[in-house]
Order: sequence, then C-alpha cells, then structure tokens
Amino acid sequence: MTRHFEQADGLCEQHDSATHNFVFNQTMLRIKDPKRSLHFYTEVLGMTLVKRLDFEDMQFSLYFLTSIAPDQREQWSEDANERIIQTFGRPAMLELTHNWGDEQNENVSYHNGNNEPKGFGHIGFAVPNIEQACERFESLGVEFQKKPNDGSMKGIAFIKDPDGYWIEIFTPHDLPKMLGKHTE
Repeated sequence: MTRHFEQADGLCEQHDSATHNFVFNQTMLRIKDPKRSLHFYTEVLGMTLVKRLDFEDMQFSLYFLTSIAPDQREQWSEDANERIIQTFGRPAMLELTHNWGDEQNENVSYHNGNNEPKGFGHIGFAVPNIEQACERFESLGVEFQKKPNDGSMKGIAFIKDPDGYWIEIFTPHDLPKMLGKHTE
C-alpha cells in the first residue's frame, strides 16, 4: 500500500519515522513597508499577528501572521516565550520579513516570482464564497491580477499584496467541479 494519495514520478514510499512530527510551518515574503503590508494582511485577509521579532543588531523584523477565528484567540498564550513555541509549532504561518529602512529606499522592490525569471508563484487563501470575497476586495481597492471569471481557469482569482506578491483566492467546495476533468 502506498503512503501517497496520488502517483507521480519521484515520490518516496518510505516514510522515515524521524519525520512523523515535522510540521510545515511558514512561508516567508520580504516586504518593503511593514505598515502597508500588515494593514493589507490584517484588514483584507483577516490574519492575526501572533508574534513580532525585532533583530536590532541585524536591522530587520519578522512578523508572523496566521488565520485565527475570533473564538480561537484564547488558545494563544499571553506569555511571550510560550507564544514563540506556539508560533513555530503551528502549520501554515506567513512570515513577513522587513529590512529596516527599505520603506524609505525608492530603489527597493521585491521580485514576485511571476515575472521573468519565474520562480515563486503565489500563496493561497480558501474563502467560503469567492464572489463575495472578491466584491469585498474590490470595495477595499485591492489590485487584481485575475478575477474569477477572467482567463481560461474560471472560479479562481488572484489578488496582489502591496509588494506585488500574488495571492490565489478560491472556494474549496467549488474546486471538484472546476478541476474534475483534470483528476481521475
């Protein structure tokens, strides 16, 4: 019996017990201006800043954000050290990295991974209703790369954060029908 749900060349069937408790924890994006980026991720996408770490000697800050429902807030410790443990033990965190002074430097910009040479592509957010979410994004003045009914892949959208990183927006319940012809 395979340990994977799908098949693809290159998969390893052995599941080393040393990896059983590994957790995919974070994706890091470099940001130019924390005020602008934190506003975007907390207002537009509803994320919560759970930990900020400032490294004065190296002149940079890290901001760890995650999606937390209001009724889950009490699960997070008020103790700073315990919250570090919680932050680095939780799956699916967004780490925003700010090098101090970049916000004043007009020459600083970050490659979004979608321009040449291509590399990193996007992060993704599941929403209950893509149409309602996109209407809200429009009302907030969010820049779209692709709206749900644009292009050949209907039913998904891409918005841009203040640094130009793409964020895929989708409704999980809609995906089986949309992707059905691509699965077996």
